[in-house]
Amino acid sequence: MTPKRPKITDEHRRSLLTTRHLLTPATRAGSPEQVADALLALHATDAASVHLSLAARLATPSVAEAERALYTDRTLVRMLCMRRTVFVVPRALAPVIDASTARTVAARERRNLLKVLMEQLGHDVRWLSATEGAVLAALAERGEATAAQLADAVPRLKEQLLLAPGKPYESRPRLTSRVLSVLAAEGRIRRGRPLGTWASSQFRWTVAEPHPELPADRARAELAAAYLAAFGPATTEDLRWWTGWTVTDTRKALAATHCVDVDLACGPGHALPAQLDAPAAPEPSAALLPTLDPTPMGWRHRDWYLDPAHVPELFDAYGNIGPTLWWHGRVVGGWTQRPDGEIVTHLLSDTGIGRDARRSIATETARLAAFFGDIRIRPGFRTPLERRLSQGDRS
Repeated sequence: MTPKRPKITDEHRRSLLTTRHLLTPATRAGSPEQVADALLALHATDAASVHLSLAARLATPSVAEAERALYTDRTLVRMLCMRRTVFVVPRALAPVIDASTARTVAARERRNLLKVLMEQLGHDVRWLSATEGAVLAALAERGEATAAQLADAVPRLKEQLLLAPGKPYESRPRLTSRVLSVLAAEGRIRRGRPLGTWASSQFRWTVAEPHPELPADRARAELAAAYLAAFGPATTEDLRWWTGWTVTDTRKALAATHCVDVDLACGPGHALPAQLDAPAAPEPSAALLPTLDPTPMGWRHRDWYLDPAHVPELFDAYGNIGPTLWWHGRVVGGWTQRPDGEIVTHLLSDTGIGRDARRSIATETARLAAFFGDIRIRPGFRTPLERRLSQGDRS
C-alpha cells in the first residue's frame, strides 16, 4: 500500500510564513544579512524595495546597516538572475544562484544583444568583446562609475538602437544599458552605491569579485533545498515559476533534495521534514511590505494568503505586486506614501480585523513613516489601489 502523504493546511503554511519571514516583532532580525538568509533573495528591481523589505523585518531599521552590507562588507550581492530579475542575495549563495539561474539568463542576454548589434549596427562578436574590455578597463581605472561616465569613457556605448519602430512607444536607447546588463548578468560587474539617497535607481558600477563556479545540476539542487527552507511547503509549479527553470530541471532538482511529498489545499506539494509538524501559532501582527517584496512574490499559487478577489487591485498588468498590508499571515490591503510623506493604508478585507489589528497596523505605519523620514518614493510598478491611495482616495 502506498503511504498516505501528510496533509498540510493553509493555516499551517501561514504560521510557517509569518515566523520564517520575520513578520512579527518577536521574530525580527538583528542584521540585514539575517533577513536575506531568511528570505533567500530580496527583489531589487525597484530600488527602494530592498531597504523597505529589510526595514519591515529588522528590530532596528537602519539605512547605514543596509549600506554596510551592500557596499562596504559586500555580504549582500545584487545579481540579475531568476526570471531575468534583479535580486539581492547573501554572498555565500551567489555561486549557487549564478550556476543555477544566472548563467542561463546571461547567455540569453548575450545572444539577444549580439543579434540586435548585427542586425542594426553591423557589429560582430569581436566588436562587442573589445567594447566590454574597454568598459572593464575604465572601471578598473576609476574604481566605480555611472553608466553616463562609462559612456563618456567608452564612446562606443553611445551608439543607438531603434526599438519598436513605427509604434507610439518607439525609442532610440543607447547601447550602454544593454552592454552593462550583459556584463552584470555574467557576474563581471556589479551595481555599487546609488547616486543620491537609498531610494535612488541611478547606480554606480564596479568590477565584481569572482566567486567559485559550480556544476549546474548541483547548484539547482542546492537552490531548490534553500527555496523549500524559506518558502516550503510549496508546489513544483511554485519552484519552477520562482526560478524560471524548465519543468524537467525543476523536478530533477526537487528529487535531489530531502523533501517529502505532501498534500496542500491547492494540490500535491513538497516540504522539508522539519516543516511537517505545525508550529505554534505566532502572535497576530501587522506588516507593511513594499512593492515586489519576496514574501508575496514567493509562490505561483497564492490563494492561501491572498484572496483572488484582491489581485486586480494589488497587481499591475504584468504580474508585479504593489505595496501590501498584512495581518496574521494574510494580505488584507495595501498602502502607499503620498507626495507629502504621509503613509496611507487601506483594508480590502476587514475579516478578523478588530481593535488589536488596527492598533498593530497603526504601530507599523508609524514605524515605516519614521524610517522614511524626509525620503519620498514612487513605486516603479503602479497598481490600481496604490494609484488611488496616492491621489487621496481612502474609500
